[in-house]
Amino acid sequence: MAPQMHADETPTSEALVRLLLAEQHPQWADLPLRPVASAGTDHALYRLGEDMAVRLPLRPSAAGQAGKEQTWLPRLAPHLPVPISRPLAAGEPGAGYPWPWSVCAWIEGENPVVGGDALARDLAGFVLALQAIDATGAPTPGRHNFGRGVPLALRDGFTREAIARSEGLVDTEAVSAAWDAGLATPTWAGPPVWLHGDLCPGNLLVADGRLAAVIDFGGLAAGDPACDLIVGWNLLSPSARAAYRDALRVDDATWARGRAWALSVAIVQLPYYRETNPALAANARATIAAVLADG
Repeated sequence: MAPQMHADETPTSEALVRLLLAEQHPQWADLPLRPVASAGTDHALYRLGEDMAVRLPLRPSAAGQAGKEQTWLPRLAPHLPVPISRPLAAGEPGAGYPWPWSVCAWIEGENPVVGGDALARDLAGFVLALQAIDATGAPTPGRHNFGRGVPLALRDGFTREAIARSEGLVDTEAVSAAWDAGLATPTWAGPPVWLHGDLCPGNLLVADGRLAAVIDFGGLAAGDPACDLIVGWNLLSPSARAAYRDALRVDDATWARGRAWALSVAIVQLPYYRETNPALAANARATIAAVLADG
């Protein structure tokens, strides 16, 4: 059994999923079911049959994500250049499980390890297409999407707390200086745009080095576009990072905020997931190194 990542985590199991399906979606209750190993932090994932997956939030802060995805993903999908998560059915609390959950289509693909120039250009095409969609009525950043897309100043307190907890893990003096530089950049003055909010290796699927799908839209909201630059440091090689920026035509201030976003997310993850999610902690450490080398 995977170690518990959060103090407020709700445990899940195959037996629980079968009970929920039997109560609410009995047409699928007898299909093969197996857990899917993942570095994700907000949901437990179970493959259902060959072409579906069951996603169950693990904690209260993720409880609203299923409804948000049910509402918005079908509206966004037709405008995007690659497949995205496709909800098939909604689930309600039951069988002792307290949160809304979902059944979605299974998408084949592999998580990337290091992204090259071709993947960078594919990612830029996805981000530009997402930003071009009318954001009228879109959810604003908040608890439902872990604040992705808010002004950086709103992350200052817990980012500095995470830097302090990372003493001995990274060069905290260099991290503090890089964070200070990010905070000094101008805030986003344009209209809010659609954000995936969590572009990282675990939420991307590739085939032959090209982007095949984007999944897990728990970070979805409309806000500062700098947030979707995080992938430049948590996945892309230095040359691919430059290709990503060129394809997005990003100005200096937005790029600097994106670098700060990548640093903040990674430094919060590193001490928190060091013992309970080694894969995510390793990516956080690599992201911090990439940000500092790019300073």
